[in-house]
Amino acid sequence: MGIEAEPHRALPPDVLEAIALPSELRRVEGLARTAPHVHWDRLLFSAKENAYKAWFPLTRTRLCFDEADIALDPSGSFRAVLLRGPGPSEFAGRWLVADGLLATAVTYRG
Repeated sequence: MGIEAEPHRALPPDVLEAIALPSELRRVEGLARTAPHVHWDRLLFSAKENAYKAWFPLTRTRLCFDEADIALDPSGSFRAVLLRGPGPSEFAGRWLVADGLLATAVTYRG
């Protein structure tokens, strides 16, 4: 399990490009057009951090930003597909924005 909380504001300049896969960048751009009240860049960062927090205790190996493909859903869920092994291939997650904070959590049922 991984739990993460971040301030609900945009990431610093150039951070999104450093942590996101091209497919994630396209999805975040689309989400920002349809739901501009959410800082999707920060949400992606938080979800990736959560994937690492769930991955490491299971594998005792590092997971880099480019080794998890995160698909965020406006409904409050996300999916993390892990692009390396051995270990889990996917985590399910939830997210919430409230009171100036963004919170994410992932679980793994092995």
